[in-house]
Amino acid sequence: MLFAVLCTDKPNALQLRLDTRPPHVAFLSDLNANGKLAMAGPFLDAEGKPNGSLVVLKADTIEDAKAIAAEDPYAKAGLFAHVEIKPWNWVFNNPEA
Repeated sequence: MLFAVLCTDKPNALQLRLDTRPPHVAFLSDLNANGKLAMAGPFLDAEGKPNGSLVVLKADTIEDAKAIAAEDPYAKAGLFAHVEIKPWNWVFNNPEA
């Protein structure tokens, strides 16, 4: 099952995001290598700077998705003001469909 992890950065947290990006990317790369990542990327503000994240995880349950999301270096660094995790159905342009 797919789960959308919708993350909103804390205000004025761009430097924390930039500092934490290398371990975050390594974390996502590992998830991808293990078949647990469908897609991921940042949300952008009006100036084109990242201010949040969308990560779509493959997990058996929402509890599993929450556990994976909690291990993200961005989450561990306290980057996010808000995280919402929802089951998601990838209908259009899904390469696995």
